[in-house]
Amino acid sequence: MSHKEYQGPAGGWGALKATTTHLLKSQNVAKNISNLLRTNQDHGFDCPGCAWGEKGVPGRFRFCENGAKAVNWEATTRRVGEEFFAQYPVSWLNQQTDYFLEFQGRLAEPVRYNSVTDHYEPISWDDAFKLIATKLKELDSPNQAEFYTSGRASNEAAFLYQLLARCYGTNNFPDCSNMCHEATSVALAKTIGIGKGTVRIEDFEQADAIFLFGQNPGTNHPRMLETLSHATKRGARVVAFNNLKERGLERFANPQHPVELLTYSSTPTTSDYFTPKLGGDMAAVRGMVKLFNERHKKAVAQGSSLFDLEFIAQQTQGMDAYLALVEQTSWEQITEQSGLSYEQIVRAANIYQNAERVIVTWAMGVTQHKHSVATIHELVNLQLLFGQIGKPGAGLCPVRGHSNVQGDRTVGINESPAESFLARFDEVFDISAPREHGHNVVQAMQALCNAQSKVFIGLGGNIVAAVPDTQRVADAMRGAELTVNIATKLNRSHVNPGKESIILPCLGRTDIDMQVAGPQKVTVEDSFSMVHASSGRVDVSGEQMRSEPAIIAGIAKALLGATHPVDWQALVDNYDRIRDLIEAVIPGFENFNGRLDQPGGFYLGNSASDLNWKTASGKALMCADPLPEAITPVTAIERSKAPVFIMQTLRSHDQYNTTVYGYDDRYRGIFGERKIVFMNPQDMDKLNLTEGDLIDVQTLWTDNQKRQITGFKVIPYQIPQGNLAAYFPEANALIPLSSYGDESFTPTSKSIAVLVRLHQQDTQELLVKS
Repeated sequence: MSHKEYQGPAGGWGALKATTTHLLKSQNVAKNISNLLRTNQDHGFDCPGCAWGEKGVPGRFRFCENGAKAVNWEATTRRVGEEFFAQYPVSWLNQQTDYFLEFQGRLAEPVRYNSVTDHYEPISWDDAFKLIATKLKELDSPNQAEFYTSGRASNEAAFLYQLLARCYGTNNFPDCSNMCHEATSVALAKTIGIGKGTVRIEDFEQADAIFLFGQNPGTNHPRMLETLSHATKRGARVVAFNNLKERGLERFANPQHPVELLTYSSTPTTSDYFTPKLGGDMAAVRGMVKLFNERHKKAVAQGSSLFDLEFIAQQTQGMDAYLALVEQTSWEQITEQSGLSYEQIVRAANIYQNAERVIVTWAMGVTQHKHSVATIHELVNLQLLFGQIGKPGAGLCPVRGHSNVQGDRTVGINESPAESFLARFDEVFDISAPREHGHNVVQAMQALCNAQSKVFIGLGGNIVAAVPDTQRVADAMRGAELTVNIATKLNRSHVNPGKESIILPCLGRTDIDMQVAGPQKVTVEDSFSMVHASSGRVDVSGEQMRSEPAIIAGIAKALLGATHPVDWQALVDNYDRIRDLIEAVIPGFENFNGRLDQPGGFYLGNSASDLNWKTASGKALMCADPLPEAITPVTAIERSKAPVFIMQTLRSHDQYNTTVYGYDDRYRGIFGERKIVFMNPQDMDKLNLTEGDLIDVQTLWTDNQKRQITGFKVIPYQIPQGNLAAYFPEANALIPLSSYGDESFTPTSKSIAVLVRLHQQDTQELLVKS
């Protein structure tokens, strides 16, 4: 392992070199060059990585470094089939790293776990479907089954999946969105009447200021860097609030800009950078509004106003209660909780106030706290006070993760569906869908841990690696009556099999999906509510992988019958028929098939951007939420006599969600290691730690269960004192399953109270400088 500060910009030659390296590792170089040139292009396939949208520029490639990694990782020629599984026991595979498991290649055939031999063995598709149907029919209640969905599933697959599960009789739809942007969906639905962002990609070209909260686009959605660099070039102020100093939020060299490459120059991606404490974003915004309110009252006394009073009167409610709470909030609480000085908050407020059009964006640095919903309310309040919703160049922009995590929710993957959706669903399919709300991810995992749920079916994803309390969840999976994983690659969930366990290999986004009517296309929805068609280009004919819609239909035919409530096979033969059903059920998809050939896709629309507030009152709501008393439970911290740190989990640059492409984190200067804890140098000094020392980290929580990670190397980094950061999934073992956001049930992956000690030191000898 080595640690050396990265000197280059985000993107640039470093991105080109990394793309080439992963292209070679795919062992499919020629085909993957062709694949990359079709990524995010009209009549090509949508990137299997992030959900950032595109503004098409003719003659340019439209993929980033991490998108290239995703394409190369998926389109490998390596295969995992009968010979591989005969060679390696599952218990041995479970001791290997996440990188090792996925690097073995594409899953090649359906397999069933043999608990006697501890090996997966081949099973026919029909026998697999029959076994799944039999186990589901044996349950006492459909609610004992969990139907998990990854955000990489297409609209067509997700729609069929929820149709299958609802016809079976449950709304148990734990979904990857529950672990990332659920707070966004909850907060926006309450305040503006729709759980999506209000901006389009074109709005970034007109914004005077862009405020970014809790996001690292350089690693998590690198295509956003070009958008930000364009904004700074034309003079917009781009203001970042991020707990760590991240290279992607400092400067960017466009790999498609010859001058920047050849001159080793770069463009700033932000004009101003603030590093609040973990969980301090709400307090920072509260401070800005407190300043604005003081200035507004002075302006009113002089016969003018700072806030957009006409917009507020016509479009909103709740301002008086909110501003009264703002006045009651002390500056001491604001600066202490935010970690920012009064002067820093004034500087941020001045930038906002001097901008005519403002976009506010955020990601999981905001959404994975106990008070995340309240924090997003605060962001909405800020925008409403100045009328910054419903006009070009302004609005709210949650930046989603997986490429179709927003689309899956749009087409029905929702454990608590609206009655209007269910009523239309019943009408179209002539059934009576279940009304009882189902399980989200946390509830599903708790039900499996308590043996209340007995079957887990995963449409993509890697649930064991993704969720908190890693060992507890792995044990629960192994105790399940049946686990089914529909996947492209081997992962941690597969090597923690239930009593019965099946892996079903599916096509990836890059593969040609050939059905009776010919090659099929699927659709996804990006962060800007744009729906795109996606058509794979890799020929896998002759292999045993099947498309996700075909796998879902196979399970449905075995469980429900070939024609209840639809002709399942006819839908698989031609995906146009699936889209016809989506059109019939979901508003916004009118003439779905007819609009697919539009360059860049088509826009679903956004009611809030049209100032059509689908709230109870018919107006946008300003919510009056007090700042949290503490970022983590006070009782747990009060019990500790040693220094308490707040830790967040995050991605390295060589991963996407739980998929680990390698052991480097180039922008943070880490090479060859993932067992890392980033710490402020002053905190290291207080604890007598030097770079590279091995430490153990233990969670402080209220249930007295021991949660720890051991033998991690401590690395100095620009992070506020009292805060730590470590990679997931390695650090997920520290997050209690019972620690989740108010209203959202999102695990608090960005605010974990922990203690630190030297590795193998006695558990009572916690680090305190003498």
